[in-house]
Amino acid sequence: MNDFKLKLEKIQEHLKNEIAGLRTGRATPALVEDLEVDYYGSKTPLKALASISAPEPRSLTIQPWDKNAIQPIEKAIQNSSLGLNPVTDRDVIRLSLPSMTEERRKEFIKLLGRHLEDARIKVRQEREDMLKEIDKKEKSKEISEDEKFRQAREVQKIVDEINKKMEETGKAKEKEVMTG
Repeated sequence: MNDFKLKLEKIQEHLKNEIAGLRTGRATPALVEDLEVDYYGSKTPLKALASISAPEPRSLTIQPWDKNAIQPIEKAIQNSSLGLNPVTDRDVIRLSLPSMTEERRKEFIKLLGRHLEDARIKVRQEREDMLKEIDKKEKSKEISEDEKFRQAREVQKIVDEINKKMEETGKAKEKEVMTG
């Protein structure tokens, strides 16, 4: 059960990381830190190449540790789905986040919904795997039928808790996107 719980918590953590990068009206380093930058022929997350800060609510500054990384970082930002234009000022890249249109907010809400659905599907798959495992144990007489039902109820209880947490995470992010 502990392994099962850990797997579900990893799914929830993955969901949080996925939606942290969804843009709200507020600038946050999470918006760009996982962007893949083609740095000397290998894909490298931006956070491994530069320090990222949000000096103001609608701007980000990216300071690469290696000046040779400036061009690849600019290119990665321009090729991303964020719709941002990097401005380079010597060895610092500045990003200004324009106000979001209603249409853009709705696109982000749809994307959020897809991330939530993907996470729910993963949770259902884990639940099915766990229930099959419990069935196998009962068939091989490792556990009694009563124990099988008790474990199945416990699995469902854990799944319900994780689904509730993921739903709350999604609602909070949706509110952030719509009001940001």
